[in-house]
Amino acid sequence: METFFTALVLGIVEGLTEFLPVSSTGHLILTGHLLGYTGPRADTFEVIIQLGAILAVAVMYRDRFIGLFSPQPGQAFGGVRGMWLLFLTCLPAVVLGLLTHGLIKEHLFGPRTVALALGVGALAILLVEAQPRRTRYRSLDDLTPMLALGVGLFQCLALWPGFSRAAATIMGAMLLGADRKTAAQYSFIAAVPIMFAATGYDLLKSWSFLDAGWFQFLAVGFAVSFVAAWVAVKGFIRLLGSMTLRPFAWYRLALAPVVLLFWPS
Repeated sequence: METFFTALVLGIVEGLTEFLPVSSTGHLILTGHLLGYTGPRADTFEVIIQLGAILAVAVMYRDRFIGLFSPQPGQAFGGVRGMWLLFLTCLPAVVLGLLTHGLIKEHLFGPRTVALALGVGALAILLVEAQPRRTRYRSLDDLTPMLALGVGLFQCLALWPGFSRAAATIMGAMLLGADRKTAAQYSFIAAVPIMFAATGYDLLKSWSFLDAGWFQFLAVGFAVSFVAAWVAVKGFIRLLGSMTLRPFAWYRLALAPVVLLFWPS
């Protein structure tokens, strides 16, 4: 049912979970089932309102994005080099996503597959946190093309709804030598180009069954997800100064069986 309440709840869920390693797509699918809002229009809505959360990051890190077009002295993550790093990170998931878009929407957007992804992703987080690491990258300006490409390959895991793009990219960056805060910040920034591409592609594919009323419904979810994401990102960055990602893994492990119990289909 496309009501103001549905758009409000889904917008809050999207904004709060987009940049946490818990899977915004997974939570949107599960919340949609709970609210009785499912089907092709719901799937498209869940993809597109992610753009509201992405826009929050674009505004929050606007100096870094401006630096891509007007680099500042001493800023290595800027100009052509910064664009090249983002291109390398986006490329693997864009290519694989274009090749598998139909299969993903047909076979992987459901509670069972989401529950499995939540569990697998949780175990991956615990494994990554258990690995001894030598930190080599402590700021965005330290990042290298090899790290950017490696993060991009890890990002492909996020094509499985429920795994979490944030979890995949943060874990990838950490395994490759970035500290948690730098890994999270790069995850946020790298999400902007790939999610703009994903939402635009989904809009083009779904344009035939959308109407003016649906766009009003979308505007509510979009605005709410923007505000919620702003709050979530600020809080997450502060938390990473004093905690690991393990609490998010335990949360995912607790949620997975609940999903199987209450959404068996």
